[in-house]
Order: sequence, then structure tokens, then C-alpha cells
Amino acid sequence: MIELLGILLVVQGAGGLINRLAGAEHPSWFVQLHVLPPRLHVIASIVLLGAGVAVLFANRARNRRRG
Repeated sequence: MIELLGILLVVQGAGGLINRLAGAEHPSWFVQLHVLPPRLHVIASIVLLGAGVAVLFANRARNRRRG
């Protein structure tokens, strides 16, 4: 379940970042682009991407410790 959350965060962050950097103005399915003001889109996307990567690495480390 934690892996799914991490993957979802990575997809939302990376997708939103690519969408903003590509200059796409059409409607998208990235949540942060709908709920935040435009000046925060890139920052929020980077934060989501970083959080997703952190969740995935933390879960991986936890699974290694369990054996």
C-alpha cells in the first residue's frame, strides 16, 4: 500500500512538472494543477516528486531491514 502511495506521488509530481515545463495549457489530470494557484504549480510538483521518491526509498529500506 505504501508503494502505491509513493508511485502515485511520483507520477503526480513528475507529470505535473513536465506539464508545466512543456507549457501545456489544456486541462490535465494532475491534482496540484487544479487546486493551487499557477505560481505554485512547479514548486508543488517538485515537492510531490521528492516526497514520492522519499516514500519509495523509505519503504525499500524498511523492507530490507525486515529481511
